Amino acid sequence: MHQVETGELVQNLNFDGIDYDFHWALSRIDDSTTQVNIGIKDRENSLKNKVNILVNDTDFEKKVKPTISDFIMVLNTHLENFEVKIEGESTSPSTYCAYIPVTTKQFLKAKGMMENYGILSTFLIANGVVLNGKPIVEVRSWDTETDSISYNFCYPIVKKEGLPSHPTLRYKEIKGGKAIKAIYNGNYITSDRAWYALIDYAKKKNIQLKHTPIEVFNNNPNMGGNELTWKAEIYMPIKNKTP
Repeated sequence: MHQVETGELVQNLNFDGIDYDFHWALSRIDDSTTQVNIGIKDRENSLKNKVNILVNDTDFEKKVKPTISDFIMVLNTHLENFEVKIEGESTSPSTYCAYIPVTTKQFLKAKGMMENYGILSTFLIANGVVLNGKPIVEVRSWDTETDSISYNFCYPIVKKEGLPSHPTLRYKEIKGGKAIKAIYNGNYITSDRAWYALIDYAKKKNIQLKHTPIEVFNNNPNMGGNELTWKAEIYMPIKNKTP
């Protein structure tokens, strides 16, 4: 299965020696409802079959019913593990921070954070740097075709002269700006679900976005607890309007 664009997945399956492309289109209706549309194409004959299970009951449809049911079940289970609430237009935070640049697959974002959290917090505290906020992920680039991202894992600090040097750590100013904001609750591994929700919201509102989200994490996952109580503020920057 691979993603072709936001909210659309293509899955190749074989039934009786014939390859089919299942095109799954997911459309967010509201904070708790997602509509799923399915298109099925026979690769060999290039015939697109619109499946209407409630009306028809062909042999082919009998075969694909379990696949569709399994997908919906997995999707529902996934959606039960997090919540996204769109708050609308806002301003992303401005801060001075220490950061480590990371390039990885999108689903490994949280792993990259965990690997570098100790370096950031331990090194900074040991060298007398005053922490000044919650950890931040500042996405520099996001390639949905290759499922890869480059981001800065940042820890806000109090700016001062003579900050300590480290082979992988850098310092910078993050400048806030106009953005669409969402509140995400759930395991931070899937906080990017809020990215897609923000993009979908912006499309409906005809708002042009830069796909470089900023995430502010309010909880420390190492403390455990109910993941639905973990909170992150997600910002998707709005493109500057040209005159």
